[in-house]
Amino acid sequence: MSEDKVFRKIAVIFVTDVVNFSTLMESNEELTLKNLKACRQILDNLFKEHSGRIFNTAGDSVLAEFHSAVSSVICASEFQKLISQRNESVSPSEQLTFRIGINMGDVVVEGTNLYGEGVNVAARLEALCKPGGVCLSNNVHDFVKQKVELSFLDLGSQQVKNTIVRAFEVVGSDGAAGSAPPVSANNEQETEASKPPTIAVLPFLNLSNDPEQDYFADGISEDIISNLSSWRTFPVISRNSSFSYRSTEKKSSEIAAELDARYMVEGSVRKGGNKVRVTVSLLDAVEDKQIWSQRWDRLLDDIFEVQDEISQSVASIIAPALKTQEQKRLSSKKTSNFSAWDLYLKALGVYNDRELFQAFTDERQGGDMVLEFCDKAIELDPEFCDPFVLKCRVLFGRIFSHEFRDERKQNEKEFHSYSQKAYELDGSNPEALVMYSRSFNIKKDLTKRNEYAKKALEANPSHPDTNYDYGLSLCNDREFEEALVYVNKAIEMDPANKDRFEGFLPLLFMAMRDLENSLKWLLLMNERGAHSRYLGWLACTYAHLDEMEKAGEHLEKFLKERPEIKTLTDYRTVAPTIAEEFLIEGLRKAGMPD
Repeated sequence: MSEDKVFRKIAVIFVTDVVNFSTLMESNEELTLKNLKACRQILDNLFKEHSGRIFNTAGDSVLAEFHSAVSSVICASEFQKLISQRNESVSPSEQLTFRIGINMGDVVVEGTNLYGEGVNVAARLEALCKPGGVCLSNNVHDFVKQKVELSFLDLGSQQVKNTIVRAFEVVGSDGAAGSAPPVSANNEQETEASKPPTIAVLPFLNLSNDPEQDYFADGISEDIISNLSSWRTFPVISRNSSFSYRSTEKKSSEIAAELDARYMVEGSVRKGGNKVRVTVSLLDAVEDKQIWSQRWDRLLDDIFEVQDEISQSVASIIAPALKTQEQKRLSSKKTSNFSAWDLYLKALGVYNDRELFQAFTDERQGGDMVLEFCDKAIELDPEFCDPFVLKCRVLFGRIFSHEFRDERKQNEKEFHSYSQKAYELDGSNPEALVMYSRSFNIKKDLTKRNEYAKKALEANPSHPDTNYDYGLSLCNDREFEEALVYVNKAIEMDPANKDRFEGFLPLLFMAMRDLENSLKWLLLMNERGAHSRYLGWLACTYAHLDEMEKAGEHLEKFLKERPEIKTLTDYRTVAPTIAEEFLIEGLRKAGMPD
């Protein structure tokens, strides 16, 4: 019986992997492996020096065990410092960036390998870590905070797997791992100041005396948000949250406080004939003062250059230490055809107008207007990626709409075609990657679905849609707890648009068989927008809760609204895959025949 005994111990677990490894391998496999080998040699030497033991590897991932929390953190800090120095001495194509997560906890010993929650939490902390950084659990931080000359940034409570962990980031002079004075009560403000400054770009005012030109001012604001987001050195508040303050009378300092933003970008656009005037101001919301302002008077054909100049000026003021190679990220694959861009902005204006057309609803008229403007833009510039992405957004909403069920096959065919085209035009565009990933999901090619969802997240980890879609993709592997983490991240990044992301929570909780949260979110979603799907899901959930009277009432209403569904066999054709068995079991119990 001794062979069945499970051996456990407390260990410090160190997990690291390479940022964007799959993309690098796809680009140049031989060079990537050569550089990984060089970085692994650095890591191996540090493990020998600090008594770390590798117990598992998988591709670019390394899992190691330490007997000392202090040794593990010093090793991680020195590794990131050496990698940073290496990156400065080699060409951009040879540079690799790592994330590191460290946790101390209970592990199961099996031969030379380790398993268990202690390992899982370290892996999740590594996933939460920013590129070039080191992320620690609270228990590791408690051990090392007074024993190493490093400072730490409190990331607060993070949902990791099925538990909440308070996380800390090692902070150095360059914002990544490295040496820094220890934190004390006297320099808490310095630690707070070391956080990357958050920027909010408010919708630019349209001063053209023509309300129909609002879309143009909005488009310029959106492109500046997109450009600033591409720097990835500081977080940028999403478009939906910023634009929710369009008609507010609140002061900039109040808006900044509500959005938790340090800097605010405000501006105005005056368009007349073939000329445009763009005026932009950058405000320090904490100091409540303007720190920069500039005006551009240009021909409309120069508007793309103006947008890039604005983005670069704002970014260089906020983060003057940005390196030259980071500035190259501003160069995006936008169209140079002003008329095509103008038509795209009109489409985007309709799509974002909640009264005319709200994403993921069944408003045919609004959707048709968006598609028409996009088609005209593509006709003028067939290489313009963004209209293809926007068409995919409209079609995706229709594919899963009961009202468009008779057109589903055609909508799916067009969605696959446009998403592939968008990816071919700009394979680094995170929104194009999201749509391409969804195409594989519809085709039930889950391997590629997960692959491209991960690539989208790697392309922009600060984009709410990339986090949301990566969370959805995790459900294919039944990683529901981790999926919830990414869905919640999307909600945090885009609070003004949280309804769209929260719409997935009922399904997720049903898949997790969390009856309490399933019922809570189903009732809330049905209150926000009644739909026949919620009647069926509520009938199922009430049945699982043994509230059979309510289950029967909701089943009766569901069958009345969906006469084409008479049996469980019929229902399987529309049941969401991730919660299908939960739904079938509940509806059978509620009284739906097989």
